[in-house]
Amino acid sequence: MKNIVIFGAPGSGKGTQSDKMIEKYGFGHISTGDVLRSEIQNGTELGKTAKQFIDQGQLIPDELMIDILASVYDKFGADHQGVIFDGFPRTIPQAEALKKMLAERGHHVAAMIELDVPEDELMKRLLLRGQMSGRSDDNEETIKKRLGVYHSQTQPLIEWYKQEGIHHHIDGLGELDRIFADISAVIDNI
Repeated sequence: MKNIVIFGAPGSGKGTQSDKMIEKYGFGHISTGDVLRSEIQNGTELGKTAKQFIDQGQLIPDELMIDILASVYDKFGADHQGVIFDGFPRTIPQAEALKKMLAERGHHVAAMIELDVPEDELMKRLLLRGQMSGRSDDNEETIKKRLGVYHSQTQPLIEWYKQEGIHHHIDGLGELDRIFADISAVIDNI
């Protein structure tokens, strides 16, 4: 079982590369963004609460996210190939909570894969995604807020995962296949 945290700023290619990992390795996938958008679309209480945070460019409270993730994770059963955590953790307390939640099940994170993309490229990708998908959170003002939150609250996770000994840096700029080959080399060696 190879649980993977895929990590990077909004627009770094986490979803695209996760799809490729799922296809090649048969991993499960938990995208907090997808889970939250589904809750919002379905008008659940969680969705209404989450929408208030998202609309302000803020992170969802940790307790709420861990409860959601534990529930989704458990649906994969005890004998899965591994799960990709996409969009979580975003803070050190979340990383610690994820480690604890997995340990309670006798599992762990095998690798944290960081997709590193320059900020000007992230802005271009996100604005284009917003035009193509109609995602309301992909506008310039909200993108700037999200990147600010990422840099201030999320980037310290890189150091935390380095200390855990499972951080892997991937250059996220360039050809999709080259990026995926770099990711595959990490997964094949854990």
